[in-house]
Amino acid sequence: MHQTTVKTWCLRLLPVLLFFISFVTYYCSYTTLWSYGGPIKPMNSSKSLCGGWLTQKKWESLNFNISRQMQLFLKLEDFFWREHLSNLPLPYGIKGSELFLLKILAVSSNYDVPATIEKLECRTCAVIGNGFVIKNSSLGSIINKYDVVIRLNDAPVRGFEEDVGNKTTMRFFYPESASYNPALQNEPDTLMVLVPFKQQDLRWLKEIVYNEKRVRKGFWKPPPQIWLGDVSKIRVLDPYFLHQTADKLLRIFSQKGKQIPVHPTTGILAVFVALNYCDVVHIAGFGYPSSKNQRQPIHYYGYDTMRSMKNSYHDLGHEAEALKRLEDSGAIVYLHPHL
Repeated sequence: MHQTTVKTWCLRLLPVLLFFISFVTYYCSYTTLWSYGGPIKPMNSSKSLCGGWLTQKKWESLNFNISRQMQLFLKLEDFFWREHLSNLPLPYGIKGSELFLLKILAVSSNYDVPATIEKLECRTCAVIGNGFVIKNSSLGSIINKYDVVIRLNDAPVRGFEEDVGNKTTMRFFYPESASYNPALQNEPDTLMVLVPFKQQDLRWLKEIVYNEKRVRKGFWKPPPQIWLGDVSKIRVLDPYFLHQTADKLLRIFSQKGKQIPVHPTTGILAVFVALNYCDVVHIAGFGYPSSKNQRQPIHYYGYDTMRSMKNSYHDLGHEAEALKRLEDSGAIVYLHPHL
C-alpha cells in the first residue's frame, strides 16, 4: 500500500520536475548566449531582449536614484517652471549659463526624442565607442538592428560600415569634437546632442545658431567656425546626467587629493544615459589599450595613440572599473570580446 502511494506521488511530481528542468536549462542557455555577445536572431524583436521584470530589477539594483521617466534634454519651459533650480555651474549644472541656454532653446521647436522611439514598449540601445577594439569586428549589421544607436564625437561611419554600422539615432558631441558638416557621417534624422562641459560650449552654439561673430578663446582645440547642422535636430543634454554619472557611477565627488579636475568621458556619459533611457543596453568599441604601450592606436579610425591621453582630464582606469561593475551586474553587455 505504501509503495503504491509513493509511486502515485512520484508520477504526479514528474511533470513539475520536467518543467523545472526545462526552465533552468532555458535560462542558463539564454544567459550563456548573452554573455558571449548574444544571438543575432532576437534582434528582430525588441521584446525578446527585454526580460521584463528581470531587466527592471537589474537596473534598480544599480541604485542610481533617478527616474527612468526623466527627460533627457533641456526644454525652454524648464526655465519658467523648473522645480529645482540648479545650484551648480557647468559641467554639472546650468547655474550662470541660463541666458545662453534661453537663446539656444528659443530657436528650437522640438526638445524630445522622436515619437517612434518614445512609444516603444521596450527600447534596445547600442552605445558605440570609438575604441580600436571594434576594428575588424564585422558588427555593423548587428548594430544597425537596435532601436537606438548612440555614437560619440566626430567618429566616422563612412568607410567603416562593416564594423560600426551606419545607423545613428543620437550623436553626443561638444564643440571641440564637432564636425563642421554632420550630414557627412550621420543620417538626416540623427539628433545632435550637445554635451556642455563649460560655458564657452553654449556660447559657441549660440553664435552658430544666430550666425554671430565667433569668439575663439576658451577652447582646448579650435571648434568649427562654420557648422552646417540642422538646427531642428539640436538637443542639449541636461547636465544633471553628467552630474549623476560622476556621482553615482564613477563616484568622483567622493575622491580627494586630485590635482586636476576629473570629468567623465562622453562615452561613459552615453552609457549612463542609455541605462536610464533604454531597457536593453549593449556596448561596443569601449576599452583602451594598456597605457604601457604608448604607440598603440586608441581609435578604430585616425592615428591617435595612448600618448595623446597623457594629460587627459579623464580617469580611464576608473571608468574601466565602472564598466566592469555594470557588466558584472548584467546591466550592460559587450558585443565583442574584451579584456
